[in-house]
Amino acid sequence: MQSAVRERFGGATVTDAGEAGHARFRRPYWRSIQISGRRVKKIALFADVQNLYYTVRQAHGCHFNYSALWADVSRRGTIVEAYAYAIERGDPRQQQFQQILRKLGFTVKLKPYIQRSDGSAKGDWDVGITIDVLDAAARVDEVVLASGDGDFDLLLERVRAGGAEATAYGVPGLTAQSLIRAATRYVPVEGDLLLRG
Repeated sequence: MQSAVRERFGGATVTDAGEAGHARFRRPYWRSIQISGRRVKKIALFADVQNLYYTVRQAHGCHFNYSALWADVSRRGTIVEAYAYAIERGDPRQQQFQQILRKLGFTVKLKPYIQRSDGSAKGDWDVGITIDVLDAAARVDEVVLASGDGDFDLLLERVRAGGAEATAYGVPGLTAQSLIRAATRYVPVEGDLLLRG
């Protein structure tokens, strides 16, 4: 299979064409950054705080290490966008944690926790994460999603179809197999990604 790459600068696209010249994907030419003549991968990072909290606690009885996540992702390129999605309950400890996330470099997005009259609760960020990922995927080389939620499998497939890599971080045994299969790369949440003690 021969691959033809055509670049058109001035605001256009890079096209990678496969067999019979059919374009497999189109992406903005400005996705990657050049530093000292070296191509640096641009990465957008998305953290599903609720999913990480509950799956790490269930599997390991500890907390997720967001600082280690940032360091691990940074080894592959430059994080140009980072979002952490959380629920706002007005708890001072949660607010302190959200401030730590901001200092790391995350933009923290909050949704109010809603307790229904029947006792059930609502506080789901799935649609918000999906919209933000799709928006960012056109601007970066790689999307990193820290979540084990299988609802995001089609999202990662769409990211890959658009030409970006899709990396999923999730807790082994608590990450949906469909999400793992949809990702370009799966990174198990273990070792340094756990905050013990």
